[in-house]
Amino acid sequence: MKVLVVGGTGYIGKRIVKASLAQGHTTYVLLRPETAYDIDKLQMVLGFKEQGAILIEASFSDPASLLHAVKQVDVVICTMSGAHSQNLTLQLKLVDAIKEAGNVKRFLPSEFGMDPSRMGHALEPGRDTFDKKMIVRKAIEDAGIPFTYVSANCFGGFFVGNLSQMGPFIPSRDKVCLYGDGSVKAIFLDEEDVGTYTIKTIDDPRTLNKTLYLRPQQNIISQKELVGMWEKLIGKELEKSSITAEDFLASMKEKDYYSQVVVGHLYHIFFEGCLANFEIGEGGEEASTLYPEVQYTRMDEYLKRYV
Repeated sequence: MKVLVVGGTGYIGKRIVKASLAQGHTTYVLLRPETAYDIDKLQMVLGFKEQGAILIEASFSDPASLLHAVKQVDVVICTMSGAHSQNLTLQLKLVDAIKEAGNVKRFLPSEFGMDPSRMGHALEPGRDTFDKKMIVRKAIEDAGIPFTYVSANCFGGFFVGNLSQMGPFIPSRDKVCLYGDGSVKAIFLDEEDVGTYTIKTIDDPRTLNKTLYLRPQQNIISQKELVGMWEKLIGKELEKSSITAEDFLASMKEKDYYSQVVVGHLYHIFFEGCLANFEIGEGGEEASTLYPEVQYTRMDEYLKRYV
């Protein structure tokens, strides 16, 4: 397959570029004009080129360039960060280009977290991200573009390294605060596995016009179980405290906008259990079941890098 990755220098995008190259696909990386002013991103895309990727210049402010880019490929994967939700609606320009080109066999928009179709009740201001993802979904489906949505749940770097605490992305060796009693199940993924599973799905007819849920069985664990893995690795029991749902939500008032978004998302994950409290229906497939050959990373293994 010929694969175009939009946002290939981002946190998950670079893993998807790597996985696409590793699985033997002809891999294009969109090179936007602003990348020339960011030395780290520029060096990254040049590194992709050395590994065999093809750089293709285009800009969201130039529809003709986007159209030219998507005409070269079979699959378009967008991994632009949703941390700034205006990035998500930029994808509508990509949808227009894909619709006009008419040759794309699969589009994977920027999702890779919670399933936005299940987050209509989400708290503000974090709900804005889910609402914008649903706007993009509607545009894709109204245009009749073949799609796969990827729900990758919790990236290890953001949720495992810090034992799911707000603050530094490194586990404490002294104390931890549990959400409630810490028993609500969440789902954690190694970022490299997210890339691998994503590329596995792009030409799989079983995932056409469906949501791919990344739910490796041994990575469906609670915060308390995660803490226990860390304690076993360091040979020490952490001092534990607990925060109630009410107190956690009350803490939102004194925080900045971004932190309010994080609090809302953590509430849905660790108090409501929004990642694991439903069965996958006809509109979805589970990645580790479809691709049992992928040796995914367990979270006790993931934590070893911090010891």
